[in-house]
Amino acid sequence: MKTANTQPIDVAALRVGMFVHLDVGWMSHPFALSSFRIGSAAQLATIHKLGLERVRWSPELSQIEEPQAALAGAEPVAADDADGAGDGNDLPLAAPLPETPQAAQARRRREALAAQRAAATVCERQFAEATRDCRHLMDLADNEPQRAGREAALLSEAFVDKMFGDQDLCLRLLGEGAGDRATSHAVSVAVVSLLMGRTFGFSRADMLDLGVGAILHDIGKLDLPDQVRNRDEHFTAAQQRHYEEHVAHGVTRARKMGLTPGATLVIAEHHECADGSGFPLRLGADRMTLAARIVALVNRYDNLCNPHVPSKSLTPHEALSLLFAQGQAKFDTAILGAFIKMMGVYPPGSVVQLTDDRYAMVVGVNSSRPLKPRVLVHDAKVPADEALILDLQTAGGVGIRRSIKPLALPRESLDYLAPRSRVVYFFEPAVAAAEADQ
Repeated sequence: MKTANTQPIDVAALRVGMFVHLDVGWMSHPFALSSFRIGSAAQLATIHKLGLERVRWSPELSQIEEPQAALAGAEPVAADDADGAGDGNDLPLAAPLPETPQAAQARRRREALAAQRAAATVCERQFAEATRDCRHLMDLADNEPQRAGREAALLSEAFVDKMFGDQDLCLRLLGEGAGDRATSHAVSVAVVSLLMGRTFGFSRADMLDLGVGAILHDIGKLDLPDQVRNRDEHFTAAQQRHYEEHVAHGVTRARKMGLTPGATLVIAEHHECADGSGFPLRLGADRMTLAARIVALVNRYDNLCNPHVPSKSLTPHEALSLLFAQGQAKFDTAILGAFIKMMGVYPPGSVVQLTDDRYAMVVGVNSSRPLKPRVLVHDAKVPADEALILDLQTAGGVGIRRSIKPLALPRESLDYLAPRSRVVYFFEPAVAAAEADQ
């Protein structure tokens, strides 16, 4: 994916308004994003405290008042030479030509496309870092369980620190190559569950427990043989019992890891159902923790979208519709309603037809304003890798008419939109998504 042009710069030369890229890792700094425009002196001071000597910055994404020459480290012009006196060249400089409307429109489009690509790259890097950490802690679980537990807590804390607060967050659809199936499932479930925790006003401590439990909800599967690690509708009764044992194995591992009771209960109850039909204890909603009820629902949704057998996958819209139609007894109604409200009727990854008959794919949803998602629209006049994301909240009357299956798309739209065979989510501040769509 193309990204905005970047240049190295000394940290001491940074100024408010510069768009910077911090390459130290998303979890190694306190900012919501690793790439952002410096908005205040306080943010600038925080960057200085990171101990970096140089960072990258994108001039075309920056909004600074200082002369570019000075920012680039150019030598200042001596006062007595400022007007060119004594150099034999006293002709006045020609005034720059005014920008035509067409040129201004082209410039704004270039800037929006650069910002969009930068935001997508940042989100994918953050997800990759999170899945690497998730894979690492799972690899530690056998021989260093206490260390694995601490690293799970640190990963949850990184998520929570960047989610906590009053800012709106967007749920974003990622590309096909995002992590292996196990770790991408764990991180996606954790991200969506934590957004749900925000919706229900969880405290920071409860959010941390929710995050750890969601990240490790399937840790017990490490003790299962491959043939029963993923539930199949053709399992024999013996195979189903063997599969269900992963919950007990997970609780045992949670205790070895030294997890908190709240996180351990998420692992213990993530397959229980509100009507008592789940396993292993058939608890029912009144005996499940709120965090476990959230993870149970989000886990089910992700498994509907990303089953072990890809040919059985549902689109996000279909999965949401199925949960609503068949899951009202199995899941806490308040949580199911909040989940649908947060994800929108057309969650990211849904393929849709707009009210102006164009085809599109939902790529992002503001979790507090889900009815007008951000969509990638098929436009035959624009190459797919240069298409701008359309924010339906500001699109002037354009909305979604219906959801459709990807294979029902015309061939050219299917090739252009390239619907994901695996639905993977991450989050970003709404302000970053809005800037990328300008």
